[in-house]
Amino acid sequence: NRRLSPEEIAYIVEDTTPSVLICDEEMADQSQGLKAACSSLDHCFTIDGDLSDLYAPDADRMPGDQADPRSPYVIIHTAAVQGKPRGAVLSQENIILSNLQLIHAFGLDTGHAYLNILPLFHIMGVNFGLATLMAGGKNVILEKFTPQKSLDLIREQKITLFGSFPPILTNLLDLIDEKGDADLASLKIAAGLDVPETVKRWEAATPAKFWTMYGQTETSGLISFSEYFEQPGSAGKLSHLARIAIADDHDNLLPQNTVGEILVKGPLVFQGYWNAEALNAFTFRQGWHHTGDLGLLDDSGHLFFKGRKAEKELIKPGGENVFPAEVEKAVIAHDAIENVCVFGVPDPKFGEGIKAVCTLAPGKTVAKDDLIAFTGTLIAGYKKPRYIEFIDEMPVTEDGSVDRLRVKELYS
Repeated sequence: NRRLSPEEIAYIVEDTTPSVLICDEEMADQSQGLKAACSSLDHCFTIDGDLSDLYAPDADRMPGDQADPRSPYVIIHTAAVQGKPRGAVLSQENIILSNLQLIHAFGLDTGHAYLNILPLFHIMGVNFGLATLMAGGKNVILEKFTPQKSLDLIREQKITLFGSFPPILTNLLDLIDEKGDADLASLKIAAGLDVPETVKRWEAATPAKFWTMYGQTETSGLISFSEYFEQPGSAGKLSHLARIAIADDHDNLLPQNTVGEILVKGPLVFQGYWNAEALNAFTFRQGWHHTGDLGLLDDSGHLFFKGRKAEKELIKPGGENVFPAEVEKAVIAHDAIENVCVFGVPDPKFGEGIKAVCTLAPGKTVAKDDLIAFTGTLIAGYKKPRYIEFIDEMPVTEDGSVDRLRVKELYS
């Protein structure tokens, strides 16, 4: 993720110990710094540079090892559960089957064109891009989302599909309203997350249907999806490639229409977290991948997302994944902060915003804007708190830890 801080990127490189790093010009200086600091890195190349050192001296020699379905394909570092990101290992089989289910669901073929707005360092960007390629379709890659450029490319390249997280859809709709007819006749599907009012507005203004969905990096992307209003409020119908169950805190399976943790089995489930044996043992207990998310299954096979378990609380500003722990670690590093509790709140632009409720150290003060700027020196910009509130006394539980439920109840 090119939006991460240099320290966060360095941690990921040290965690995975790659021998070769390939970057573009924007990241060249930072990559050279990584090469100097990380002993595993033998080579650092820019995309438009000389890559000849990557190839074997004997051009006729073929690699001895061929990939099989279980061979790892990619490691994607997800949000930091305990303050450090964890690398989810996805196999060749994971990705190919994820592609195939999207090809089937969306009817992708050689006539389809995907506007690649979503970051390629997120699983949904990987899913949609590779599914379109595997179907023989066209990827149109946008370096950075801008509404005008996106509408121009939809028209010029006859785009049929794109993925969306707030505020992408709203920004496109506002520009369509401002400019009038945008000629979006080629569009068939927009897919992602948004609120009902925006989706209704989208389907009234364009020929495209909006699809909703649920998934994780750890499930190779989507395990439920359908047209948004097929079952209002749901996250779509279950994938045929995933077995999903709902369980209580003691891993007892629950009946339909009961809220509990979402558990997953099947060939879409990842191979585990890189270099994290204890975490893997906990995640895969009793043979199920424990997502940390809460949901229920209704009688028609639709999944309803109901939030996150306390130990895996996640904030999603604009579709990014941010765990409170990593923000709290950055905020409390400021010498004026005595204690902090970070959580997600509704945000009119990004769907969900990051709020930090803080108590000050005795005799210390700090301006809200200065504290936000300070956290941005330690973590990625999108992880900075958008809202800060100072309080006199932090609610705590009997053992002295922050009472997160009480803080959210009082200050959300």
